[in-house]
Amino acid sequence: MANKYYSTIGLEIHAELKTQTKMFCGCKNDPDEKKPNVNICPVCMAHPGALPVANKKAIENVIKVGLAIDGKIADFSEFDRKNYFYPDIPKGYQISQYKYPIVSGGRLAEMDITRIHLEEDTANNKHNRGDFSLIDFNRAGVPLMELVTEPHTFETAEETAKQATKFAKEFQLILWYLGVSEANMEKGEMRVEANISISTDQKILGTKVEVKNLNSFRSVERAIKYEIDRMTELLDSGKGREIVQETRGWDENKQKTFSQRKKEGSADYRYFPDPDLPKMKLHEAFNLEQIKKELPELPVGKRARYKNNFGIKDEDIEVYVNDPVLGIWFEEVAKILIDKDPEGKSTSNGASKIKIASNYITSDYVGIKKSKAEAKLPQTNNFAELINLVTENKISSRVAKDILAIIVINDESPFKIATEKNLIQSNDEGSLKIIIEKTIDQNPEVVATYKKGKENAIMSLVGKIIKESNGSANPQIIIKLLKEMLK
Repeated sequence: MANKYYSTIGLEIHAELKTQTKMFCGCKNDPDEKKPNVNICPVCMAHPGALPVANKKAIENVIKVGLAIDGKIADFSEFDRKNYFYPDIPKGYQISQYKYPIVSGGRLAEMDITRIHLEEDTANNKHNRGDFSLIDFNRAGVPLMELVTEPHTFETAEETAKQATKFAKEFQLILWYLGVSEANMEKGEMRVEANISISTDQKILGTKVEVKNLNSFRSVERAIKYEIDRMTELLDSGKGREIVQETRGWDENKQKTFSQRKKEGSADYRYFPDPDLPKMKLHEAFNLEQIKKELPELPVGKRARYKNNFGIKDEDIEVYVNDPVLGIWFEEVAKILIDKDPEGKSTSNGASKIKIASNYITSDYVGIKKSKAEAKLPQTNNFAELINLVTENKISSRVAKDILAIIVINDESPFKIATEKNLIQSNDEGSLKIIIEKTIDQNPEVVATYKKGKENAIMSLVGKIIKESNGSANPQIIIKLLKEMLK
């Protein structure tokens, strides 16, 4: 039954910050370190008497994110102790933030944000050695930013899952553009947790279940949809079964969630201010106006600029937004292709060339790159030369694709390649008429079919003529001459 249950989602996203050192000590912050327990010291190992010192760069990174999502930067902030006893937390508590986060409010991808706070990451448990576990403390104490959204209610499981995934993807882009985190989900540098509930009343929240540590966007979407379906089945079973407030994990192999533990509340953590870390007056310690001025162009601004300046398809824009290096290269190509009028404005001819160039980049180049790891972006001048050859009808689209496959491996002039391989289209009608007459004489059945009214038959002749000319014949001129000569 449609709209029987409304589903409500709230996201918690953890992202490890890209800093030289850990959050509260001078140990190296190196996510690629393979040897266990080398980036550790008495502070991150919680030895008696060791005192933490806050990493200013990590705090600045969180401020940048807050400004990027239009959040409010707190004047006063502090660190708290969050008490819980897991083997991957050497102190028996985690230094985090509770009452006074660095960022409050904000909005991203049509979802409101509650807060962004800063804490330290836990160590890494290893369970692959047999019937026991080992702990690698290299990650313990790494700066960890946590974003928490407001709850948002949707009518269907599919809509809920897709919106949550859209938000997570956009947040990852923000982190990339700001340069504050690699946010590599496969390496655990960004983890998504989803708080899910369902209810028959849009204004009343149901019992909340948290699905932890989702490490891919596909997992985010599938886990949320699965959990909403599981809750719906529980309530519809008619056996008095209830949804239990708990923490659940996601089994990628089985494509289902599983129970992990009863969900704790904030009271269970016994938060209190950390006595070893000073209170922070952020507006005094940081020049917020200067930080805001230095923010780079963000995805939402880039989308609008590409739409206004280049008029390319939304799908193409998303390719460039998600691959900033490719986007910068495309812009350099566009500068070369734009023809300027006397007042310095781009002409329609230039705009048309840019759209054609974008089509070749997002379809043909991206496709070649996927199949050939050694493919690389050619020089912008060479690619622009290729597009000019196409738009000036000097080479066919088919030839352009073949030449592109060459220049992404061996970067050289497309005109030189086309000339050496005799691929420049012939516009000489006299020479083409000789080939066309020969083709007509050799294909009487196709000619007869065309004359009976099946006009598509002419394309068979066009293909044969192009082949006979070694690909140099201009298809538009061929069609024009064929129609004239077949009257």
